[in-house]
Amino acid sequence: MRLFLCLIPLLAPLPAFAVNPDEVLSDPALEARARTISAELRCMVCQNQSIDDSNADLARDLRLLVRKRLANGDTDRQVLDYIVSRYGEFVLLKPRLSEKTYILWGAPIALFVVSGLALVVYARRRAGKPTGKPLSDEEEAQLNEILGK
Repeated sequence: MRLFLCLIPLLAPLPAFAVNPDEVLSDPALEARARTISAELRCMVCQNQSIDDSNADLARDLRLLVRKRLANGDTDRQVLDYIVSRYGEFVLLKPRLSEKTYILWGAPIALFVVSGLALVVYARRRAGKPTGKPLSDEEEAQLNEILGK
């Protein structure tokens, strides 16, 4: 049990080692650009991790592809456009604002506005109506007796 407890701190950072040493570019500037791009791309296997954080084989292939394109002289934008052209917008962790994604970006705002309008309409309709039900003749007689009328 003690051995297990001692190994936990050593095993906890394993996802941080997703980029293997053999993938790292020799030029630190290109490597920094590759890391920035990799952090923006979704692992298609894990779907909730960037390819920089994933140990999946597809993520490794994408990391190598990004580094190859950068080494060949592509700009960051060209690399992202190339990956998106092959895998679609879903590969981006933060989708771009375009004609295809207007609904994606506008839905939360539209939902907020529609909900606000619905609340206003509901409150206005509710304000004019009395709450509860009217008293029966028997209840009204008891109330009058209590009040001394």
